[in-house]
Amino acid sequence: MADVSDWAVFARTAELKSLSAAGRDLRLSAAVVSNRIAKIERQLGVRLFNRTTRRVNLTEEGEIYYQHCVRILAEIEQIESNIGSRSDSPRGAITVTAPSGFGRRHIAPFMPEFVDRFPDIQARLHLTDRLSDVIQEGTDVAIRIADLRAYSFIMKKLATNVRAVVAAPSYLERHGTPEVPEDLLKHNCLLLRFPGSQQFQWALEGPAGTESLSVSGNLDSDNGEAILEWCRAGAGLALKSMWEVGEDVRSGRLQVVLPDWKPHGHAIYAIYPHSRLMPTRVRTFIDFLADKYGPSPYWERGEDAPRPSQVASASLP
Repeated sequence: MADVSDWAVFARTAELKSLSAAGRDLRLSAAVVSNRIAKIERQLGVRLFNRTTRRVNLTEEGEIYYQHCVRILAEIEQIESNIGSRSDSPRGAITVTAPSGFGRRHIAPFMPEFVDRFPDIQARLHLTDRLSDVIQEGTDVAIRIADLRAYSFIMKKLATNVRAVVAAPSYLERHGTPEVPEDLLKHNCLLLRFPGSQQFQWALEGPAGTESLSVSGNLDSDNGEAILEWCRAGAGLALKSMWEVGEDVRSGRLQVVLPDWKPHGHAIYAIYPHSRLMPTRVRTFIDFLADKYGPSPYWERGEDAPRPSQVASASLP
């Protein structure tokens, strides 16, 4: 009979469809992963995967075995979570993914405090503006600023997300200040573009209702930080969240245009794959972030983003 660790290796391989990817996720070599799966197949007397040079796919027997493995592993995880919740010291590794800009400003500065408070947790933070596949990449929790109605995940709202159209004073001096939403069509708009992005469609809510505009410009990027730097340099208008530009607006480096028209925005969420039960360490991390942001996040109260040194000193006795 296979042991629990073999089941875990098999399940991650089935989810990631790759021996090497499962090995990286579990910190095992691809050879060890292959040997663990081969051992299960010998014990069962059936083939669980059809293998190609790059991918592995479940056979019919493998699919049945996977469903049972996931159920058993979830039950074991729930037992461990219930027992662990009796202790103030959650443990284990947690992998977090977040948008680059938000993660750098509003997650990374808090991470030293988090692992200092919970020393039995090993935290891994992946920052990317790409919409990664949470399950395929073995992510425990993902921070998303998006419309999540199509997601089949457990989710928790962490914070509101007020947005604004902003520009550098130098750009407005050269090109004029938009007075109504339609004026945006005559301006150079800096756009965030990646597969599936709808950032070229700016929807604003104002006194006359909702205006939806297909804006354009001569610069776009799949990285929000690049767009912010272009905007600061006076290259055009940008639609940005206040967690990105609050300090710039307060310092006068950027100016809010069309202040009576509020861009539609999506809240900031933590999402978790519904196919797994939530371990104590994941729930602890999500609650930790929610507590840091509070009902009214500091970036919307006119406070600057925390610096790592501030967080570290705050965590010392």
